[in-house]
Amino acid sequence: RGFVYDSRNNLQMRGLVVLLISKAAGPSTTELSFQHDMVSGIYSSQRSLAEITELIHTAFLVHRGIVNIGELKSCDGPLKDMQFGNKMAVLSGDFLLANACTSLAQLQNTKVVELISSAIGDLVQGIYYENSKSSEENCLTDDIGISRWKEQVFLSHSALLAKSCQAAMELAKHSAEIQDMAFQYGKHMSMSHKLHSDLQPFVKESSSDTMAFSLNSAPVILHQEFRGREAWLKQIREVNKTLFRISYLQEAIKAGKGVTSAIDLCRCHGNRALAALERFPPSEARDALANIVYAVTRFP
Repeated sequence: RGFVYDSRNNLQMRGLVVLLISKAAGPSTTELSFQHDMVSGIYSSQRSLAEITELIHTAFLVHRGIVNIGELKSCDGPLKDMQFGNKMAVLSGDFLLANACTSLAQLQNTKVVELISSAIGDLVQGIYYENSKSSEENCLTDDIGISRWKEQVFLSHSALLAKSCQAAMELAKHSAEIQDMAFQYGKHMSMSHKLHSDLQPFVKESSSDTMAFSLNSAPVILHQEFRGREAWLKQIREVNKTLFRISYLQEAIKAGKGVTSAIDLCRCHGNRALAALERFPPSEARDALANIVYAVTRFP
């Protein structure tokens, strides 16, 4: 928990976005009597919400660190240590989630509680789907299209940020339209962020080593759509799991249309995030939010 509240840690992207969008929106005209509660243009409840968002995200990161004991080999280390680590991961993640829920209740806003609770549900659903698929035998790659990929990524990556941005607007009593714009920004910015991350193994020019990549990442799924399911599975079966063969598969995906289509999709989500920002008044905070989008939509 100290890691989340450490003022020297500046890598908490989700909390930062919640604070920036709170500052960009400013006070609502219906909440003028409560402006004395604002510090640097942000309500104390919105600061608490940013901390809650980071606590939830960190809790799920800790829970993702649980090791599947059934897949362990003797060379991985003592089984007893792994079992203890799993117990600590479960307890630590639950502790962070319990703290987040306590702080959430203290906000005394039922709509915000409902929004963040539904975001936790989305996270659980998204991660459960990922784990259930990865545990299936001989599951080289999911038979999903890009639309299904978007749905899964929204649940496991975008829902928390999108609904936190909307909740920040609700705490300041902004209109339903502004709340929706904040939601759209959080959703599309995090989608473009995930696409940017998926694209890195295929767009980095200076990397001399082959970067690991998921067969269920956006460029690969788009590549599969262009080639056809059967042709793609045949291509995978021909590849032995050696460094040379993996690099060969990586080059084959680069040569196809999947990478350029994923870049276009990343920029499309970025543009939709920027369009949502147009409903906010010009400010340094809005510029910072726009710069976050620019940072993940530029490619060499």
